[in-house]
Amino acid sequence: MKRVTAILVSLALSFSTLAGCAAESPNASPPLQLESGAETGEIAIGETAIDENAIDENAAIENETGDAATNETVAIETETGDAELNETATTETGETALSEPEKSAYTEAARAASEAGESAPKPLPNENENRFIVGDEGSVFDSLPSSVAQIGSVAGFGVADIDTWTPPAGSEDYLEIVENKQISVLENPMQTFSLKIDTASYRNVARYIRNGFYPSKDAVRVEEMINYFTYDEPLEATVSPFAIYAELGPSIFDSGKQLAFIRLKSRSIDRSGSRSNLTFLIDSSGSMDSPDKLPLLQSSFKLLVDNLTENDVVSIVTYAGSSEVVLDSVSGNQKDTLMNGIDNIFAGGSTAGADGIQTAYSLAAKNFIPNGNNRVILATDGDFNVGISMISELEEFISEKRGTGVYLSVLGFGTGNLKDSTMETLAKNGNGNYSYIDSIDEAQKVLVDELATTLFTVADDVKAQLEFNPAKVKSYRRIGYENRSLANEDFENDAKDAGEIGAGTDVIMLYELELEQSTSSSALTPEAPASEELFEVRIRYKNTGEGASQLMSFPVNEDKILGTNTSDFKFASSVAGFGALLRSSEYLGKVTIDDIANLASSSKGLDSAGYRLEFCDLVDLSRSLEDDVNEAPYLR
Repeated sequence: MKRVTAILVSLALSFSTLAGCAAESPNASPPLQLESGAETGEIAIGETAIDENAIDENAAIENETGDAATNETVAIETETGDAELNETATTETGETALSEPEKSAYTEAARAASEAGESAPKPLPNENENRFIVGDEGSVFDSLPSSVAQIGSVAGFGVADIDTWTPPAGSEDYLEIVENKQISVLENPMQTFSLKIDTASYRNVARYIRNGFYPSKDAVRVEEMINYFTYDEPLEATVSPFAIYAELGPSIFDSGKQLAFIRLKSRSIDRSGSRSNLTFLIDSSGSMDSPDKLPLLQSSFKLLVDNLTENDVVSIVTYAGSSEVVLDSVSGNQKDTLMNGIDNIFAGGSTAGADGIQTAYSLAAKNFIPNGNNRVILATDGDFNVGISMISELEEFISEKRGTGVYLSVLGFGTGNLKDSTMETLAKNGNGNYSYIDSIDEAQKVLVDELATTLFTVADDVKAQLEFNPAKVKSYRRIGYENRSLANEDFENDAKDAGEIGAGTDVIMLYELELEQSTSSSALTPEAPASEELFEVRIRYKNTGEGASQLMSFPVNEDKILGTNTSDFKFASSVAGFGALLRSSEYLGKVTIDDIANLASSSKGLDSAGYRLEFCDLVDLSRSLEDDVNEAPYLR
């Protein structure tokens, strides 16, 4: 009997979640239908899926016996009879018909399909885990790749001229963002929120736009876009961990209002004597089998390894169906050992993320360095499907671990099934930060150029509180930080967790203010005498490792309303405007893409790394999307 080792399914799709991304091939043979027994869990597989006459000799491929099989249809041969869904059921090739992880993944996929009102997937035997036939026309679906071209490059799959791939609706998860409202000072003069620097949203938004699509509204976290950039004006902390600067100028959203730009700059540190205990926690599941995932991840970690010294120790944990310790406490100067450990990681299997996290924290605790930088660095697409998978359960687990002195950084990779909600939750509750890496250049920025910012914390549980003077300010609106709000009474509560801030970090806060008529909005020079207070900025923080918080206050007076604003102010305004445009904000006003582009291009400042110029290019690229904003696929 012939043995066909490959299962080839026509990608002449009508699969609803890939609609519009692949053209149907007119010559494709009908796809194989596998029938799944509802009660017994059996697969009925016929002796031959296709007639030999259906073979296209011009596109034939050879199986291991040298026989030809078509590249546009499915050819599966097994022993005649039913194969039970258990670990002992085998095909003629001796492979397991469907393993336990595959059955588990199939059950989860079927549940998700049912909830979405879609056809349940049919499991494919003798393939990698999580691989299914989905939909009425037999589309192949495993971990979705970042480009249709990656799977369409297999000969004859009916996919032509596809350069980008549209992720299906619901395949990427984001926490809901409810935009901050304008608040009356008379009703509530005070507002409190947690300060924490993540930058993932900006790179993720850029990824969407470069692929020709508007991002999901909840993917746009405006504060992360603003805080992606560094700011030029000299500002250096001396005694405390922070220095504060503020200025006001006309709002990009409403010329009758003022925009308050508040910059918190954390102190820099000397890393020469620092010691780090780093545990790389690497997702090696099947969903990472894509060039923009595991291969990019491996290259990124190599950049980090190049910058470690004998003062550092590195452990590597991988997780797929289960976790595995690849290396345990290897010195940072043993480059070859570390590089080889990274290279010898391959993708495949389900995603037992919880098991991996537990193993990584145990290893980090075993190798703990007192007064050192103890950190787990999780690199993943965020897709957890074995073990703890609910966000609430992950939040609880990570929250329990943050008191051990081991912090968590999260690096997101990939396209298609990006679980941003999971990664944001992990970083938020793990005393860490969250970055999205879409290129080796971004890996250089996060893991080399801004290594101290990414890995070395200078202040814990950082909270901001602003109190407005009702005699001068009529109303206010915080721009961004929607998911960082705290109750005002939590400001002085040292038991309340807040954000951690790394060394040398710029943290920007923007407020749109409606001033009272009596308040001067004319140009005031820095030499003008101090005038009445508009509001006070209060920052409460803990020195790293301490339990009691410290307070610093910074009054902002009318003399901070400048006639000519700095390039920092203008550039942050342009980024805020772009974020509001992408979110279709109710406060966007009459702001256009031209307004944003002109303001950004006129305020690039020093821009030694070229990131502001890159933003200007991104704004220009988005022009081609503007006319379709109300019809952007799966986003609005």
